[in-house]
Order: sequence, then C-alpha cells, then structure tokens
Amino acid sequence: MELAYYSDYAVRLVNTEQPERGGDSLTSVEAVRELFGVAQQAARRATESDVTRLRTVRSRLRAVFEAADRGDEVLAVDLLNALMMEFPVSPQISGHEFRDAGGGRPKWHMHIADHAANATAGFTATACMGLAFHLTELGVDRLGICEAKPCRNAYLDTSTNRSRRYCSDRCATRANVAAYRARKRRESTRTDESAQEATARGER
Repeated sequence: MELAYYSDYAVRLVNTEQPERGGDSLTSVEAVRELFGVAQQAARRATESDVTRLRTVRSRLRAVFEAADRGDEVLAVDLLNALMMEFPVSPQISGHEFRDAGGGRPKWHMHIADHAANATAGFTATACMGLAFHLTELGVDRLGICEAKPCRNAYLDTSTNRSRRYCSDRCATRANVAAYRARKRRESTRTDESAQEATARGER
C-alpha cells in the first residue's frame, strides 16, 4: 500500500463543504460511509456522532490546505502534526499479493492497522498519515485551494511542473472563460474610450 494514496481521504472530507456557496454534503451517516470508499468494513462503525466529529476534523484539515495555499509551510505542518498527535496510527506489515505465480512469497507492504475507537478516529488517522506522506515526499506547495470562485475546493497537485491551480478541469475551464470575457470587456471599454476621445478632439 502506498500511504500517500490515502491523502485523497483528506481531500474528499474537506470538499464535502462548499463554504462560499453555503453547501454541505456531510449531513448523515450514509455520507460518512461514502467517504470511506472501498473501506466498507471500517465504514460500518459509523454513527450519527461521526457526522459532528468529522465536521470538526474537516475544518482543521481545510486550515492545513489553506495555510499551504498561502505559502505558510510551517503553519500547515504544525496543524497537520497536531491532528496526527490527536489521531495516531498503528502501522503493520501486510501481504495481500504474491511475488511469484505459485503464491509462496508474499509481497510485503506497509499498512495502517485499524484499531480506532470510532469511525472518525480511523478515517482521520488514515487521512492525516496519507497527507503527511504526500506533503513530505512532494512538498507542502502541492496542497492547494482551487482559485476558481466560488469553488474553494482543496486539491493535491500531482503535475510534473507544480502548475496546478484548480481542483478540476471544469473549474479550470470556467476560470479561463471568465478571464477571457473580462479581457474582452476591458478591450471593449478601451475601444469605447478611444472613440469618445477621438470624437471630442474632432468637435474641438
């Protein structure tokens, strides 16, 4: 298991809220279970209490992304470390696949053991450990907040040139169209002003 893969847990949780639009999809036990994805066994422990607990964690994880997006690396790391201290993980070696066709030699890899007291603790520990691996391997600047207004979704930049600015192609397209229209409006305004000046000069 690549622990960095679980950084997506953090993104999924943060993006259950659309603060600029007043939207929130984390409103039920079913929504909590959907966050776990394929980890259905862990999701079965979810209760109504996890809705409130995960919302609190969500705010703290968003603060990590926002600090990273502002370029405040130290604050982003401090906030993430605080979460990992509160929601520690228990690593263990596991082998679900085999190196040879005969199935005699397991392919060992690191796995996060799930001994959490509740669904929130398990989800948060996994999300934070994945985010920590992503941050330390690729850099704090790989954590971002979508620039397309009013989106503000969190994202992980996996581009080769660290150039990502939007959470999705949809937001990138919307932002580009908005920029194009704004540019055309400015050009139109300048043209109108030039025409008015020319008219004024002709009148004189």
